[in-house]
Amino acid sequence: MDKYITGNTIRKLREKRKLTQGELAEELSVTDKAISKWETGKGYPDIVLVENIAKVFNVSITELFSGDTIENTNESSNMEKIKFYVCPVCGNVISSIGEMVISCHGINLNPLEAETLDERHKIDISIIEDEYYLCVNHEMTKNHYISFIAVVSSDRIEFKKLYPESCANARFKISGTKKVFFYCNKDGLYYCDIRK
Repeated sequence: MDKYITGNTIRKLREKRKLTQGELAEELSVTDKAISKWETGKGYPDIVLVENIAKVFNVSITELFSGDTIENTNESSNMEKIKFYVCPVCGNVISSIGEMVISCHGINLNPLEAETLDERHKIDISIIEDEYYLCVNHEMTKNHYISFIAVVSSDRIEFKKLYPESCANARFKISGTKKVFFYCNKDGLYYCDIRK
């Protein structure tokens, strides 16, 4: 068996909710002996119970299988703490301002770590009327390209998806813009501050 719900995960979640084995068994319509077997590794929950187990513990099925639960302590939703996730299979881009469990094509995605600009990844920023004109100095071939450019302000994100063999440029409103992010499909996520 590759990856399934571990007894340790069930025990930790049960204790966190301050439930006895009997109380959990009652909520799931199983016996307390079944719960005991799961927690000691002598048995596994039937697959038809997985959704109900996740509901009882108020976690996603992905969290249940991984054993890593997410607690969102980001109550103020600070846009400057934005996270980007990119699927390596389809290139799907997801952003969040809180903790999330994200998967695409059956792959659990980790948030990308943004690096500061380097010699191979530079951006030209100019002002045209009330907008920033951003141009990433990077090749745009079928195999190596900038996938997106995004700007973040204190209350919003603006995003432009780019495609291979197109131009790596975009225009965004100046008002409130604080950071620029762009993603190279080979080298990862880059950022720079552009506060006034």
